[in-house]
Amino acid sequence: MEALLATARSWSSQDPDDETRAELDALVSSAASGDAAAADSLRERFSGRLTFGTAGLRAELGAGPQRMNRVVVTQAAAGLARFLIDTGRDRSVVIGYDGRVNSDVFARDSAEVMRGLGLEVTLLPSALPTPVLAFAVRHLGVGAGVMVTASHNPPRDNGYKVYLGGEDDGSQIVPPVDGEIAAAIDVVAAGDVRELARATDYTVAGDALVQAYVDATAATVPAPSLPVDAQPTVVYTAMHGVGWETARAVFAAAGFAEPAVVPEQIEPDGAFPTVSFPNPEEPGAMDLAIARGVAVGADLVIANDPDADRLALAIPDGSGSFRRLSGNEVGWLLGWRAAARAEEAGTGGTLAASIVSSPALARVAEHHGLAYRDTLTGFKWVSRVPDLVFGYEEALGYLVDPAVVRDKDGISAALALLDLAVSLAAAGKTIADELDAFAVRFGAFASGQVATRVDDLSRIGEVMAALRAAAPTTLGGRTVSQVTDYADGVEGFPPSDILRYDLDGGARVIVRPSGTEPKVKVYIDTVAQSPTEAQALVDALAADVRPLVS
Repeated sequence: MEALLATARSWSSQDPDDETRAELDALVSSAASGDAAAADSLRERFSGRLTFGTAGLRAELGAGPQRMNRVVVTQAAAGLARFLIDTGRDRSVVIGYDGRVNSDVFARDSAEVMRGLGLEVTLLPSALPTPVLAFAVRHLGVGAGVMVTASHNPPRDNGYKVYLGGEDDGSQIVPPVDGEIAAAIDVVAAGDVRELARATDYTVAGDALVQAYVDATAATVPAPSLPVDAQPTVVYTAMHGVGWETARAVFAAAGFAEPAVVPEQIEPDGAFPTVSFPNPEEPGAMDLAIARGVAVGADLVIANDPDADRLALAIPDGSGSFRRLSGNEVGWLLGWRAAARAEEAGTGGTLAASIVSSPALARVAEHHGLAYRDTLTGFKWVSRVPDLVFGYEEALGYLVDPAVVRDKDGISAALALLDLAVSLAAAGKTIADELDAFAVRFGAFASGQVATRVDDLSRIGEVMAALRAAAPTTLGGRTVSQVTDYADGVEGFPPSDILRYDLDGGARVIVRPSGTEPKVKVYIDTVAQSPTEAQALVDALAADVRPLVS
């Protein structure tokens, strides 16, 4: 215990944050007085340090190396700077941040530390969407980009996402770079952050940078085929995030009507007071937006997550309310739109989706004479597919124009949906009609998901180990025809903690740990003669899978 207390006191002494320093000092005092709960909390916080991986850093705010705080962020910033210097990359970086608690503080710490180490540093002028940062990496031609965000995670979380310029073309980091950056961070963490040089003469970007993103994004769609007063009625929510002002500017620049908003959720608020989880996928997260849609008689309800790199869509259900489309359904529609445009232009190219996304996009690619690629989960992989025309993953992430942003972008995806909705309306059709047409042309696909949230992360490993030890032979009344374990690498994919079950009749079930949340996630995909039959099989498979991962 004495060694642990000494380690905690040493950490506290270099913490520049009054709040987390006081938090840690109180734990140390209580633990030293024999408080078992305080001692356990200290052990957990100092049992290691946050792992810097391909998702960067993401964790709950708090004191200690297993939490997000100013010490951890300073170490990460210095480690990333050392990586850029030691590997001979361009010694320049652009830093952005969202509206979460301490995002602006972490961004300024990063700017000061990186500038102190000699990098050319540009800080975005205010809390802005992640896609603006991803755009800025390429637009400014810098060596790296940092976005301080925890995206759609719970309110008390924050995170640190890294992009690389140069030959990486503004994509998120992938192995082995993540390990190299992690090693550089470990070297910094062996010292005291108070010894790191800091400088405040970094550049704060002007409004022109944001306007460049707005102009480039607006240019990804043609002029609307209907005047503003004849376009479909749209409701938009930012879900207490930073998407609205930028999205509003993009919609206006492209010639689309301004959506009605959800006033309770339109301004950035790191407390996320109206939602339990600020994730449009979560049950209830879109309730206020749907209520607003009912009130104004909307044709579409669209939601960005808090950093606006994801997009959710709901459409009228015919009974006076709305149904939220799955990420796969939105992916099918946007992929079909992109494929048709590519075929018409004669440009060719590739459609791509993560392996846990619906196989329907492969049929779209085949129909339009395009190539298709499956990738591992995460847009760091989707964005790197050569000759990419469109890419998506079922977790509400869509890349509609790789020439502008090499990452998922909920604002450009929203614009693409508005373009699609207006084009359909001009022909007297709706998004629902387009989904029906998709099923007729490509097959009746359906998808579903089962997710088990855990308090103890070891439980995730236990679930995956149990499935490997005893694979199911039937699911949903269908025979499991093939089991694929990605643990040792499959079909060119690197080793991954993923299990895939292919079933007779073309259905499949994929199980994997979440990369950003303490969950085991199960992805179910089916295809049948009718949407009703496909959905019934999804429900049967979900019922069989749920007890296997609970």
